[in-house]
Amino acid sequence: MNEKIIIFDTTLRDGEQCPGASLNTQEKLEIARSLEKLNVDVIEAGFPISSPGDFEGVETIAKNIHNPTIAALSRAVEQDIKCAWDAIKLAKKPRIHIFIATSPIHMKLKLEKTPQEVLEQAVFAVKMAKGFCPDVEFSAEDASRSEPEFLYQIITETIKAGANVINIPDTVGYIQPEEFGWLLKGIRENVSNIDQVTMSVHCHNDLGLAVANSLESIKFGARQIECTINGIGERAGNASLEEIVMAIHTRKDFYNKNTNIETRYIYPTSRLVSRLTNFAVQPNKAIVGKNAFAHEAGIHQAGVLKDASTYEIMKPQTIGLEGNQLVLGKHSGRNAFRKRLIELGYEPNNEKLNKLFEQFKQLADKKKDIYNEDLIALISETLIADIADIYELKYFHISTGNSIMPTATVRLLKEGKIYEDAACGDGPVEAVFNAIDRITGMKVKLTDYYIKAVTRGKDAQGEAIVEIKNNGCTYVGKGISTDTLEASTKAYIKAINRMLSQSEDHKGVE
Repeated sequence: MNEKIIIFDTTLRDGEQCPGASLNTQEKLEIARSLEKLNVDVIEAGFPISSPGDFEGVETIAKNIHNPTIAALSRAVEQDIKCAWDAIKLAKKPRIHIFIATSPIHMKLKLEKTPQEVLEQAVFAVKMAKGFCPDVEFSAEDASRSEPEFLYQIITETIKAGANVINIPDTVGYIQPEEFGWLLKGIRENVSNIDQVTMSVHCHNDLGLAVANSLESIKFGARQIECTINGIGERAGNASLEEIVMAIHTRKDFYNKNTNIETRYIYPTSRLVSRLTNFAVQPNKAIVGKNAFAHEAGIHQAGVLKDASTYEIMKPQTIGLEGNQLVLGKHSGRNAFRKRLIELGYEPNNEKLNKLFEQFKQLADKKKDIYNEDLIALISETLIADIADIYELKYFHISTGNSIMPTATVRLLKEGKIYEDAACGDGPVEAVFNAIDRITGMKVKLTDYYIKAVTRGKDAQGEAIVEIKNNGCTYVGKGISTDTLEASTKAYIKAINRMLSQSEDHKGVE
């Protein structure tokens, strides 16, 4: 059986220290709940002494999150340790995380202490923390720039003092992967009691090597990796949780290790952190960027259509995505173009496909991004005439306001017969759509809906685009009216008509 790598998530501590990423208590709790679903082993909930708000956030997480260990950061000083314990003492699995700098530059210029004073302070702090909490982690801040002999000594003594976990941070992202391997190898060979504890690493990304250094550490005995969602953190950020986890998951043949992470929650957690911190995920970000499973080049698209493994080393579903994305642009091929038309509910014959593909290429030369609505506009003249109006809107009425439940009555015509029903919704548009669903008997999933103005002025026409999904296929409808509710109603009916026109029979109301 593969050995387990412990995932220590510090999004709520080191990640939140990123300028502009401040979170309130409820936002922290929401992220912590998502991390619990993700099944991280340790959540570093914050630095309680830093502010009353941080204390409240850590305490709230400690009370409400039960499966992971909840860690609180503390300097190697008495007041910090007491404050950290007060914040996490109600946690099911609490941990106090002690740190002190051990590099010559930090000890001399920041702490203004001798190595002996730092050693004594570290031992005192670990012993004190151990008196409160059975689980204590010690971090030698700036370990990657520390003198090896002093690092060996302070690790040895803090283990004797009661530390369960020893963390070796590359605090400023300075070390190179091969050097990091040498450092960890030296610790294992020169710290006689290192086998009594879990060895951890915490890498920063100043030179873009945080993930590489973290993965390198596994070869040399590190069994806990400290990381953040989306790699957020001080300066250039931390090692990215999703990249580390998926590297171990995808290359089990190389690492022979595993994690407890429920990978299907990676993408939703990434988006939650991005939304709450207001930090956008770069498009080309590994694993969770919008382009991570997107293909535009025709050669790549042709390969992916035959077998996704030709260009994808991971399945998008593994991280919580529905599937990959074939991006249409000037490099796209005919196969990808035809597939997208089918997904939108259109299946033209070869003659129409050739004509549409030529028009698409002309548009792609002028327009960088080709969206579904661009395709709908492109093919509307050619294909919309082929879609039968199985249902026709005859009447709708909506009652709505800021203090009443929106209610819609809709009347449709089908094969000369009138059908009418009413429904409620959270808003007027949902009420209309629900009423149409009741009439048609359809159970479809609304996957996209938006309104845009097609002319100027107060009397501008509104164009509504509705996208629905049924049995794995997508159908789009468009409606135009100076009344946006009417445009939305027409668009929804168009989408349903398009769906029905593709089926062998038009079941629904009889």
